[in-house]
Amino acid sequence: MKKGIALFFVLILAFSLAACGQKIETPSEKEESGESPALNLDRLSIVTGGTGGTYYPLGGEMAKIIGDELDVEANSQASGASVENMQLIQDGDADIAFTQTDIASYAAEGKEMFKEKVDQIAGIGTLYPETIQIVTLKDSGIKSVEDLKGKKVSVGAPGSGTFANAEQILKIHGMTMEDITAQHLSFDESAEGIQDGNIQAAFITAGTPTGAVDALSATKPVTIVPIADDKIKELIDTYPYYIEDTVKSGTYKLEADVKTVAVLSMLTVRKDMEEDAVYQITKAIFENTDKISHAKGELISAEKAVEGMGIDFHPGAEKYFKEKGILK
Repeated sequence: MKKGIALFFVLILAFSLAACGQKIETPSEKEESGESPALNLDRLSIVTGGTGGTYYPLGGEMAKIIGDELDVEANSQASGASVENMQLIQDGDADIAFTQTDIASYAAEGKEMFKEKVDQIAGIGTLYPETIQIVTLKDSGIKSVEDLKGKKVSVGAPGSGTFANAEQILKIHGMTMEDITAQHLSFDESAEGIQDGNIQAAFITAGTPTGAVDALSATKPVTIVPIADDKIKELIDTYPYYIEDTVKSGTYKLEADVKTVAVLSMLTVRKDMEEDAVYQITKAIFENTDKISHAKGELISAEKAVEGMGIDFHPGAEKYFKEKGILK
């Protein structure tokens, strides 16, 4: 008798849905109809970097794209950037994180600033060069890396990506942190320190133009300290995740191009996130790069996203790039 009553109500519900013209779609049916299936997530958190860097505004735009495309609440949050972001992913306090390719590699291997392996990160894709900018005022008299000796220089927080870059570049030039008066400041604090005369230079690893440096250049003439060709080669030979890069003339009102180096920025995700969710997130980002208004949007593409990845792709991201014929 109970089975008969249950069947009666199932038939009534099916009849009602048909009469109203409604259809319950499965995720695969939605994909076939061209709609994006809803993510099996209540909300999505994206950790970026300091408000004066590139990650923060870019993360905000990506959160909007994901939210609009996939109908999910996606929030972008400021953070301590690359190193801290890896720990936030590991601890389950973030879903997606910006980082540098060198930092992701250190994290996965448990090297440098990571005492233990970070085993909960997976890659979505690389984005654009993270330029190592040694910023100073035009009239500071600092023309080379060697000229930093004895100066007050911001090198980022101990254990940060910027700190590691500064340490490695100084080492290639026969110097250590002991040869400078190291200051551990954020990008915004570095720009303010240079403007106020409290420091003479700052290492800033971020996509150009970087907000904090842009703001500084609006008040005082700045310059970027170049790295010589032979030192660039030595740096790349020693640390293969570096690439040669150029800060173009016109950036920060520079009168000429400045040669330097860069690592790549990338997006990472929790390894335990569902494959379909990461597939949809990856697709939403890389098929809507035209909606990114930040200058770095021009450098972000699906074709380039598989280059320089120092950790394993998440299966969902890998599925997308294979579907596009970019990964074999």
